[in-house]
Amino acid sequence: MSLSSSRFPLTQAASHLRLYNSATAHIEDFTPLREGHIGMYVCGPTVQSAPHIGHMRAAIVFDIVRRWFDRLGFSVTYIRNVTDIDDKILNKSREAHEDWWAWAYHYELEFANDYRLLNVLPPTYEPRATGTIGAMIDLTQRLIDRGHAYVVMNEDGSPSGNVFFDVDSWPEYGALTHQQEGTISDNLTDGKRHPRDFALWKAPKPNDPLTAHWNTPFGAARPGWHLECSAISHRYLGDDFDIHGGGLDLRFPHHENELAQSHAAGYGFAHLWMHLAWVTQKGEKMSKSLGNGLSVEHVVDSSSAWIVRYALGSAHYLCLNGMITFLMKLKKFGIVCKNSSNLSNNIISRFQL
Repeated sequence: MSLSSSRFPLTQAASHLRLYNSATAHIEDFTPLREGHIGMYVCGPTVQSAPHIGHMRAAIVFDIVRRWFDRLGFSVTYIRNVTDIDDKILNKSREAHEDWWAWAYHYELEFANDYRLLNVLPPTYEPRATGTIGAMIDLTQRLIDRGHAYVVMNEDGSPSGNVFFDVDSWPEYGALTHQQEGTISDNLTDGKRHPRDFALWKAPKPNDPLTAHWNTPFGAARPGWHLECSAISHRYLGDDFDIHGGGLDLRFPHHENELAQSHAAGYGFAHLWMHLAWVTQKGEKMSKSLGNGLSVEHVVDSSSAWIVRYALGSAHYLCLNGMITFLMKLKKFGIVCKNSSNLSNNIISRFQL
């Protein structure tokens, strides 16, 4: 059976779908663009370090959505990307004296292992950023030809590798979040014309390895983060698709930039947006940068992976899943997490769980 094929005929419930669209902040009637089929794109991980349960909540939520569509009888094409090159991957691998691509692959395997452990179905396709360079070059050239992107030139007239999206050229910028000022920066280095413009391609830095850039029509460069999702979704789902999903923290600027560059390229892009709230620890988002993540291995070491999946997936996807709530659910099954850098048994005793 193809991963994009359902085992079931369309049910009566499939004709009366209503979904919350985070672009309009309303619950709307949902009719797929193609009868019986749903195209869904979800932003996947940047494989810079080990996954934590915050990442797994996102994977589980959209796994539930995908399974729900499948059970209703839809054929689902589910795309989730892997960002396997960016500044953090390059910086961390350099500090560890490892090849950046080996560093990224190591953590990609860790994510895949945790997905399997928590019974998250693999997506229909899971493209890497580095495997979609051609599509990103094509999209960039299309934006340049349509007057929405520009290449920064060197003093000798050769292309520098830096390419930016020209935000002023696209009056609809801000359509998703109604926010326009968040990307403004006084830093106009690398030839950026306006503080709001964002990078499509980046010229190599002096300490970047020679393997971390590609020869493009715009000069030696590596892709920017926002560009890959537009290129990948278009390659695998076409000009228009049904649902774009991701974490609430990605709405701006990442998804706003995706939407702008895709529409500026002439694509319809996503017709409905689903953004899930994150797992929080003491009121803060669980994240790598804050160092407050709890690994899946840590939790399932003394519990069933099914219980962890239940604890992460039972809260409504629009609601913050606080760490204390998560621990209470585990405690209900007699599970106590072992010590970690930011989470230990004293949290459970302190809150009398």
